[in-house]
Amino acid sequence: MEADCAESKKDFNHKIGICKKESKETTHWLHMLAIAEPYISERCRELWKEAHELTLIFSAIVRRF
Repeated sequence: MEADCAESKKDFNHKIGICKKESKETTHWLHMLAIAEPYISERCRELWKEAHELTLIFSAIVRRF
């Protein structure tokens, strides 16, 4: 939603870049959580895949603009 309301192309790229960084950070913490708490590792793996897909999507958007 934030990127949709960007005031310029540069602002849009900046906001999508933040989304990309946040999704990458999420994959990191999900990995750490799966190691620390093995009983929830399967759920962490599912969420990690979703966060990784978002990272790939945001990366593709950044490359296009």
